[in-house]
Amino acid sequence: MKLTVLKINTIKPIKNNPFPFFLILVLFFFVFSNGGNAQQIIKAKTDSVPFLTLDQCISYALNNQPVLKETQLNENITNLTNEINLSGRLPQVNLSGNLTHYLQLPTSFANNATNPGGAPVKVTTGVKNTLIPVLSVNQTIFNPSLVLAGRTADLYNKQAIQITDSTKINIISTVSKSFFSLLLTLEQINVLKEDTARLTKNVKDSYHQYIGGIVDETDYESATITLNNSKSQLKQAIESVRPQYAVLKQLMGFAPENEFNVSFDTVKMMQEIAFDTTQLLQYERRIEFQQLYNNRKIQQQLTGYYKRAYEPTVSAFFDYFPELQNNNFGSLFNNIYPYSYIGLSFSMPIFTGLSRVKSVQRSRLQERIIDWEEASLKSLVYAQYTSTLANYKSNLYDLNIMKDNEQMAKRVYKVVALQYSQGIVPYLNVVNAESNLITSEIGYLNALFQVLSSKIDLEKAMGLITSNR
Repeated sequence: MKLTVLKINTIKPIKNNPFPFFLILVLFFFVFSNGGNAQQIIKAKTDSVPFLTLDQCISYALNNQPVLKETQLNENITNLTNEINLSGRLPQVNLSGNLTHYLQLPTSFANNATNPGGAPVKVTTGVKNTLIPVLSVNQTIFNPSLVLAGRTADLYNKQAIQITDSTKINIISTVSKSFFSLLLTLEQINVLKEDTARLTKNVKDSYHQYIGGIVDETDYESATITLNNSKSQLKQAIESVRPQYAVLKQLMGFAPENEFNVSFDTVKMMQEIAFDTTQLLQYERRIEFQQLYNNRKIQQQLTGYYKRAYEPTVSAFFDYFPELQNNNFGSLFNNIYPYSYIGLSFSMPIFTGLSRVKSVQRSRLQERIIDWEEASLKSLVYAQYTSTLANYKSNLYDLNIMKDNEQMAKRVYKVVALQYSQGIVPYLNVVNAESNLITSEIGYLNALFQVLSSKIDLEKAMGLITSNR
């Protein structure tokens, strides 16, 4: 696809109207200055299937993985929950009211003004229609629950962030290992294709030698058997690519109906194999320990809250009553008889059935559980570290051995194949050399990707994989 570019010698200014010329000139410089971007856009449109590196797969996963999206939403939920719990610090304003219509007014007794020493006189009090709206304002001055909410708000926010960080670390680890597993299969397919091509040539050569009477039929049949075995392995490897892609898509949050290819730099991959195994294990780097320390702080705040459960709750209030009364409902709003007052209220628990004491004891026991969880986690992390370190070292040793084996197997196969073509050795030697070659090539690939995978496990066990990518 060609990119059309305006030529300067085709632009002619229009007399008495310089604006079109200026506009064309701006467009000209825009096309030239954005030529690279235009080519990228054209290429993006023509390349329907993108190539993604490992870093790109991880970045995509960190932006699209549904589980990670859920944890990020939980961060917002936690923040809003803290704001709800702290809303009691602000004034609380409420409006209420009662509209009353007396079917029969209440009766009371009063002294008889005409006969002071006589019996009291029965009289009715009040009016038939009464409307009393109430505007109430309450301001908390001190509340132990609000104190606890204020001290734990940042801890709960940090807890939610740590859950997100832990999810990111797991995503980075699983996506990387799935990516390497897919690459291993793709590289195995390439090796098996080369092996099938070699064996196809061997079958043809052995057939012609059999027809020419140079070798017997068993050489041709042995070559055919070996070729069929190689084709079977190639078919199995090809069929396993699609489910491995599906697993990688699922871990990335990639749409199942969309496609992408993986891209990798072999040289860079070999450079990333190295790891300093002399580094010391630092437990506090692990996100699990950071979560545990934060949980301990939250529990300690709860223990302190239960200890201070005897503290009073103090608040100030203001109530305003614009009372309306009238015997005639239609004239109810003609007169208002307001009154209001302010005051302080407090409440203090005196005896709660020992619930405060028991709550403190329970919270302290929960702190001890966290202490034992730390001891258990430390033992688990150390076991993971020693296991992954041993795997990395052994896999790295296997990689060096398999690399030497592959190089020697290639030389042996060339020599044996040449000797067989000259009639020096039987075909059985070729079969053995071919088998050793394919085994060493596949073994080298397995060792390479096992090293990369075990390095991911080791970095995760040491807390070196972080969410800051």
